[in-house]
Amino acid sequence: MTVEEFEEFYARTVARLTGQLYVMLGDLHEAQDVVQEAFVKGWSRRRQIDSDGQPEAWIRTVAWRLAVSRWRFRRRAADAWKRSGAPPHVEGPGPDQVTLVEALRELPAQQRRALTLHYLCDLTVEQIAGETGQSVSTIKTHLVRGRTALAHRLQDPRIEEAPGA
Repeated sequence: MTVEEFEEFYARTVARLTGQLYVMLGDLHEAQDVVQEAFVKGWSRRRQIDSDGQPEAWIRTVAWRLAVSRWRFRRRAADAWKRSGAPPHVEGPGPDQVTLVEALRELPAQQRRALTLHYLCDLTVEQIAGETGQSVSTIKTHLVRGRTALAHRLQDPRIEEAPGA
């Protein structure tokens, strides 16, 4: 991938990848940070990531791994704070959070990731399995359980179920 091709690839995919990571992570700023960092890593490997024909998947996977590394670091830091007796400062969700994002946040990370890759990234079950390193049946299980959980969480409480339904 030449410099110009990488710049075009970046311009074409950065918004989509940021949106996908936002849904997976539930935090827009975090999504923007890890996607940008993944593109920086991809810049030095632009010839290699183009050789497999899936540079977008490579960037998405690197961004996801960066986010996981950050989570682990924060968890270790929070544990250290607990041991020291000082409470960590954690901000609550803002009032402008979308209901869907809130519902997605309640799902286990693997279900949220599978749903995002399938519905936002438009990947097949097989592609998701290849990208995540999980089996096809595991991905199908995450999708079924995630959809079921979302359907339950997104029910409108003002709508009552008909008797006997």
